[in-house]
Amino acid sequence: MLTISQLASYAGVTVRTVRHYHQIGLLPEPARDRSGYRSYDAAAVVRLIRIRVLADAGVPLARVQELLVAGPDEFARAVEAIDKALSADIRRLQSNRKRIAQLAAGDHLALPQVVVEYLDRLRGLGVGEAYIELERDAWIMLAPQIPHDIESVVAEKNRQLDEDPDMTRLYLLLSSVPEWSADDPRVVELADIVEDLRIRAVQSGEVEIGDADASDPFAALLDAAMTESTPVARQLLAILEERGWRGWAQLERVPEGRIARDP
Repeated sequence: MLTISQLASYAGVTVRTVRHYHQIGLLPEPARDRSGYRSYDAAAVVRLIRIRVLADAGVPLARVQELLVAGPDEFARAVEAIDKALSADIRRLQSNRKRIAQLAAGDHLALPQVVVEYLDRLRGLGVGEAYIELERDAWIMLAPQIPHDIESVVAEKNRQLDEDPDMTRLYLLLSSVPEWSADDPRVVELADIVEDLRIRAVQSGEVEIGDADASDPFAALLDAAMTESTPVARQLLAILEERGWRGWAQLERVPEGRIARDP
């Protein structure tokens, strides 16, 4: 007869593991000897080794009892089901590893790959990291709102960069905004470009203007983020409002405002 320490040693597990198996009912507790110690026989050694082998193979402890008493056919079916579950776990873990590796790049956190590639393109144009962070945060907020349209939205942004020099100039100006004072003359140039882009977007039917929906918390959040980013942003929005545009994420027509600059 064996003590619990001897049993654990024979089976290649710890005493703590043996006690845990007692607690969950996998290994019946033996009777105690006259001194009050547990005393194990050969059957306990065999059962414990079988439990250890199944556990080491990745079989969940909740299913070990089932396999210990299963016949050959039932055992084969159970093992096949466990193997499929383990394969699914492996795929999930491999996907997690790829995701973790991507997170080291920073921008991948909460962003689709197409947006990450777009931000990298902006870096290649010379856009500074301070603005890249603002753009990234805006995309993080936007992407969950349009999960099925995000690729087409980014594709349109890329098309604009390809075809419209004003877009590149806009980004380079926005990149340098943190260095400006509120009365920097470049604010007017920035307003000119933003207004021209808005006019073209409206004329082409890409966006519509109308009364802004004050109940839309997401649009309000984006507008607030823009307004609070820098004093220059508030000055820019004030100039645009004088010209007939209000809002940033959602356009509103300003009564009596002029929608285009004087020639």
